[in-house]
Amino acid sequence: MKKIYFASDFHLGTPSLEASKLREQKILRWLHSIENDAKAIYLVGDIFDFWFEYKTVVPKGAVRLLGKIAELSDRGIDIHFFVGNHDIWMFDYFPNELGITVHHQPIQIELNGKQFFVGHGDGLGPMDYGYKRLKKIFTNRLCQWLFGWLHPDIGLRIANHSSSASRTAQTEPEYFLGAEKEWLLLYSNYKLKQLPEIDYFIFGHRHLPLDILLENQHSRYINLGEWFSQCTYAEFNGQELHLKAFENPSIELIQR
Repeated sequence: MKKIYFASDFHLGTPSLEASKLREQKILRWLHSIENDAKAIYLVGDIFDFWFEYKTVVPKGAVRLLGKIAELSDRGIDIHFFVGNHDIWMFDYFPNELGITVHHQPIQIELNGKQFFVGHGDGLGPMDYGYKRLKKIFTNRLCQWLFGWLHPDIGLRIANHSSSASRTAQTEPEYFLGAEKEWLLLYSNYKLKQLPEIDYFIFGHRHLPLDILLENQHSRYINLGEWFSQCTYAEFNGQELHLKAFENPSIELIQR
């Protein structure tokens, strides 16, 4: 069986144009390394540090990644894009131009007999009430319509400033907080009571590669990490799923 890949949190566009281009080149090398055995690729949010689609304008940058995604899609590789908190304003450009599926909410999907629950992870679990209120504003159609009337140079400047100031735009290393404080782990155990058939809960957003056994001693919570320094991703071979690091043999993957 061909493999299925998951990756998230590229944050292309930050912290500088030069750093982003180097990161984009590494991502392209990774995509090239998996393209011959990939059945599907799931890009699980915050691929861009900011994204807003005007009716006739999209943000500059990352054209090589967009071209590679289009190439892989044309070859028949099934590509899914999940909006994150940084690229939440994504509408129909990717489906129409690149032929890929865009998800605005987490999904449950069966892959080779295994059940997956996949989403970026922002706004899930306990706490973070400020962001949850903010997300309601970001996803409000009236607010999106009003923002769309700003000239792109003004709108993108405002948005990029806000994006770069947020926590997830930072490159500081993250640490495991413990089972009682990792809110996506708590959310996975909570959701498992509603969906006991799920084998893997896969999220991004946390910027820390995690592979943790859940309370039922069968299902696993997987966090995909980030591509500032860790360059981690998940690979499903049809039987098992493993976290891996691309061109980074020294990375320590947290498994429990």
